[in-house]
Amino acid sequence: QVLSGCAVIVRGQPRGGPPPERQINLSNIRAGALARRAVQGQPDTKDTPDEVNINPAQSFFFFILEKYFSYLRGQPRGGPPPERQINLSNIRAGALARRAVQGQPDTKDTPDEPWAFQAREFLRKKVIGKEVYFTVENKTPQGREYGIVFLGKDTSGENIAESLVAEGLATVRREGIRGNNPDQVRLCDLEDQAKAAKKGQWSEGGGSHTIRDLKYTIENPRNFVDSLHQKPVNAIIEHVRDGSMLRALLLPDYYLVTVMLSGIKCPTFKREADGSETPEPFAAEAKFFTESRLLQRDVQIILESCPNQVILGTILHPNGNITELLLKEGFARCVDWSMAVYTQGAEKLRAAERSAKERKVRIWKDYVAPTANLDQKDRQFVAKVMQVVNADAIVVKLNSGDYKTIHLSSIRPPRLEGEKNKDKDKRFRPLYDIPYMFEAREFLRKKLIGKKVNVMVDYIRAATSAMETGSIPAFPERTCATVTIGGINIAEALVSKGLATVIRYRQDDDQRSSHYDELLAAEARAIKNGKGLHSKKEVPIHRVADISGETQKAKQFLPFLQRAGRSEAVVEYVFSGSRLKLYMPKETCLITFLLAGIECPRGSRNMPGGMQVAEPYSEEAAIFTKELVLQREVEVEVESMDKAGNFIGWLHIEGVNLSVALVDNALSKVHFTAERSSYYKTLLSAEETARQSKEKLWANYEEKPKEEVAQLTEEKERVAKYRAVYVTEITDGLHFYAQDVETGTKLESLMESMRGEIAAQPPVEGSFAPRRGDFCIAKFADGEWYRARVEKVESPAKVHVFYIDYGNREILSSTRLAALPPAFSTRTLPPQATEYTFAFIQVPQDEDARTDAVDSMVRDIQNTQCLLNVEYSGAVCPHVTLQFTDSKDDVGLGLVKEGLVMVDVRKEKHLQKMVTEYLNGQESAKSARLNIWRYGDFRDDDADEFGYRR
Repeated sequence: QVLSGCAVIVRGQPRGGPPPERQINLSNIRAGALARRAVQGQPDTKDTPDEVNINPAQSFFFFILEKYFSYLRGQPRGGPPPERQINLSNIRAGALARRAVQGQPDTKDTPDEPWAFQAREFLRKKVIGKEVYFTVENKTPQGREYGIVFLGKDTSGENIAESLVAEGLATVRREGIRGNNPDQVRLCDLEDQAKAAKKGQWSEGGGSHTIRDLKYTIENPRNFVDSLHQKPVNAIIEHVRDGSMLRALLLPDYYLVTVMLSGIKCPTFKREADGSETPEPFAAEAKFFTESRLLQRDVQIILESCPNQVILGTILHPNGNITELLLKEGFARCVDWSMAVYTQGAEKLRAAERSAKERKVRIWKDYVAPTANLDQKDRQFVAKVMQVVNADAIVVKLNSGDYKTIHLSSIRPPRLEGEKNKDKDKRFRPLYDIPYMFEAREFLRKKLIGKKVNVMVDYIRAATSAMETGSIPAFPERTCATVTIGGINIAEALVSKGLATVIRYRQDDDQRSSHYDELLAAEARAIKNGKGLHSKKEVPIHRVADISGETQKAKQFLPFLQRAGRSEAVVEYVFSGSRLKLYMPKETCLITFLLAGIECPRGSRNMPGGMQVAEPYSEEAAIFTKELVLQREVEVEVESMDKAGNFIGWLHIEGVNLSVALVDNALSKVHFTAERSSYYKTLLSAEETARQSKEKLWANYEEKPKEEVAQLTEEKERVAKYRAVYVTEITDGLHFYAQDVETGTKLESLMESMRGEIAAQPPVEGSFAPRRGDFCIAKFADGEWYRARVEKVESPAKVHVFYIDYGNREILSSTRLAALPPAFSTRTLPPQATEYTFAFIQVPQDEDARTDAVDSMVRDIQNTQCLLNVEYSGAVCPHVTLQFTDSKDDVGLGLVKEGLVMVDVRKEKHLQKMVTEYLNGQESAKSARLNIWRYGDFRDDDADEFGYRR
C-alpha cells in the first residue's frame, strides 16, 4: 500500500495467518504531508490539512497516513501475507487532507498540501502491484522504520525516493544530511536539478485539486447514481473495508465514494463494544483477496443503485470481475436484496456460487446440498401430471407407475390474511373463497393435466409439527421442485400472472428454487403491471352452489340438466370408479354424479354396523377413473337422480363413454337399467369382449353351454339398395373399409380445418400420453395429421393406432401422436371408415390362396368408388355385395368365378337366387381348374390335410 509520496507499507511472507506489515520511508526526501485527524481523547491535538488550500469539507482520505509512508506486502503463501510499513528516508511529501474527528469540536478539517496528491499518484502508479526490494536504515523508539525502496529484486532497481525528488514531488530533509553519505548527496543534487527545471512543486502555480467525499457533498446520492446511467466510470480503489465493501475515488471529478458490491456479501469484521473488531471466519482472507487485486488499482465502476443511502456497484478490472471471483473462490455468498440490480447477469453469480458450493471451498467447507441424498434419477425425471392439488402442488405419475406429490419451489399460493374475510355463517371452501385461488388452480389444470412435464427437485422440506397455539399446522415432508413443460417454468408463469407470490428466505437458507432470481423478476413484473394478487381492482368472486346431497335443490335442477342434453363439466373429485364430483361452469354449481348403466365394485366405507370391506378391483376401478377423467373437461348427459340427490347419467371424455370404458377394461359389469339406454348394445359388446379376456372381474368366469335354438327366419324378398362408397383399405382377412361418398365433402372440410389449426398451433412433441381407446391425431408417413384411435400401447416407441376415417393401422412412436382438438372430435363428425366383408364368400385358410384373393381385391377396388348393398348382418361387421360403378359387375362373384374364394351357402330363402348364382360361378371355376381348384375339389377327402374346411 502507498501511504504518501514517500512512504509505502510492505507485507512479509504469510505463515499460517495474516503476515506482519512494515512501513518504509524513503530516505533524504520530503513529500507533501497528508491531512491528519486529531487524536481522540486528546483535546490539545488538532486536525492538520493536506498542503493545499481547498474546501476542507471536500478533501478527505479515509485511512491514509503521511505521504512519505508506504506499506509493503509480502508474497501470499496459504493465506493473507504479513504487511510492513516503510517510511522513505530523508524525504518529505505533501500531506493529504484530513477530516476533523467526530465528537471533538476543537478538531478541524485540514486540506491537501500542494502536490501531495500528485506525489501519491506518482508513487502509486510506480509501485502498486510490483515487486520491490527495501533496506531499513533507521527505526524509531515508536517502531517507525525508515529506509530505501528499490523497484525490482535488488538495489540495482530504480530508487523510489530519488524518482520522487527528481520529479519535484518530494523535498529533501537537509537538516539530517551528512556530507559523507553519497545517497543523501545524490538526493540533494536531484532536488536542485528539479528546482532548476521547475518540476512539480518547484513549478509556478498548479498542484491543487479538489477531492470531494460524496457522502458530505451530494445531498441526494441516488440522483448522482442515476445520473451516471449505469455507465462504467474510471476510478481508483482507495480502501478495502472488507471483501465486498470498498472506498473508491471516481475520476475525473475526484468524488470519494463507499461502494458495496452488488449481489454478494463477504464475511465482515464485527465491531465490539470496546471498539475492537472480531473477524468472522474467512473475513481476513476475503479482504486480502480483494485488496491484493484492487487496492489502489485503476478500475472501472458501474454504480447500479442507491437504496437507503447505500451505493451498490460492480467493479470491473481488466483481469476480471471481482464480484464473480469472490463467489467462485468461496469468499462470498449471494444476497437476494441486491441481486436484482446487478447488471452483469444474476445467473453468472448463482453459477459462481454453485461452483464454490460443489467444491466446498472456504465459507462452504461444511456445505451439504439440499438434494445430496437423492440419486440422479430421483433428482431429475419426466412424469405425467394427474392432479392439481393446490396452486403450488401437483400429483404426478412416475414411469414406475407410482404417484408422487410435487410442490413448486419457492412460491406461495394465494391465501387469506387473518380471519377477517371468512364468513362465519357458511362452510369455508378455500378453492372458491380465497381470492385468485380458483384462477391459479385453473391455470395449472389447463396447462398441465394429462401432460408430461420435466421435474427437477430443488430441495426436500422436512416435516414440521403443529404449533401449540394452533396458528401453524403440521406439514408432512414435501418434495419441492422446478416443473417445466415445453421449456416454460410453471412457477415463473404462475408468478408472472400474479397468481402466486415468491417466498422470502433467510440469507443462509439454501433451500430454494434453482431459478429463484427469475421468480423474483417475474414477481416484480407482475407488481409493476398490477396483475392478479397485485391488482388494485375488485377481487373476483366465485359464487358456487354445492348441491351435493341437497335433494330439494337437485330436484329443481334435474329438469334443466335433462333438457340441456350434453353439458360441459370439470371432474373435481373421484370418490370411486363410478361416483364423481363435478363442477358445472355454466351453472356454477357442484354436483355428485353417478355413472349410469354399470355395476362398479364398491370401495371400503364406514357403515352404521362398522367398516364395509372393499369389493375386489374397487381400487383399480377408482384409479382407472382418476387417470382418465380427474380434473379433465368432460361432457355429461343427466338421465335421472337417486333419492339422495345424486344425478345419474353418462359421462364422455374425448369421445369415450366412461361407463363403456370401465366395462371394456373388466372393471365393471353391465347393469340391467342400461337396457333402455341407447348405449346398451355398446355396453353388451364391451362386456362380451371383457368376458372373453377373462381378466379382473371376469378372471373366474366360466361360459355356460349354449342351448341350440332353432332360428326362424322371416321369408321376404331380397332388397337391393346400392349406395356409393369409396374403398380405402383391405385387410388380410378379406374385410374392407369404405367411406360413404355422401359425407366425403364433410371429411375433406374437417381435415382441411384441422390441419390449418395444427399448423397455426403445432402440438408439443411428447406431451400426449396415449392410452388404449383414446382418440388422438397421428402423423402418417406422408407428414400429414389424421384422426386415429389408440388400440394398444406396448411402449412409448410402439403405439398401435387405427385411422378411424380410412381403416388402416400403423405402429408409431408416441412423439408422432397428439391430443385430438375438441372441435374435430367424433361428436363433430363420426368415424368415416366402416368395416365390411363380402356376403356369400368363404375365405380360404391357405395363406398363399388368401394372399392371391387379397391381391386381386387390392388391384381391382382399393381407392376406387363402388356400389355397396348390405345383404345380412354378421358377428363382426355387415356382409355386403359390391359392384363396380361402371360395369355393375359383382366384385364378390368375380372372385368366385376366378377360383380365388369359395361360396358360403346361406339358407335364407330371399337370398337363394344370389346363392345359386354364386354356386354356378364356383362350378364354372372348378371345371376350368382355376386357382384353388387347380387340383380338383380338395374339400371331399383331404380338406383338413390341406387346411381347408367346408
